[in-house]
Amino acid sequence: MSVGKHLYAEFRAVPGAGDAVAALVAGYRRDVRSEPGNVRFDAHRLADEPERFFVYEEYADAAAFEAHLATAHCARFNEEFAPLVVGGGSTLTWLDPVPA
Repeated sequence: MSVGKHLYAEFRAVPGAGDAVAALVAGYRRDVRSEPGNVRFDAHRLADEPERFFVYEEYADAAAFEAHLATAHCARFNEEFAPLVVGGGSTLTWLDPVPA
């Protein structure tokens, strides 16, 4: 039985780049959601701190996540994303589902 891959990413836009980051993430969300192994990609901007973002991603399995990483849109996103966020990237947290 294959096990899905679940994670969330957190990041903060550099000063003045919040709207640019939001637009970039919105386009990326459309691309990722079109991947056959993507189950979910939810992007949020924190209500009280609009320069901070939270993204939840879910993939069918490890192979689907690896395929995601190999896409041209993933490489393009990371290249455009890096100068717009503090530290040049996001902090990823891997999740394991709690069994029912």
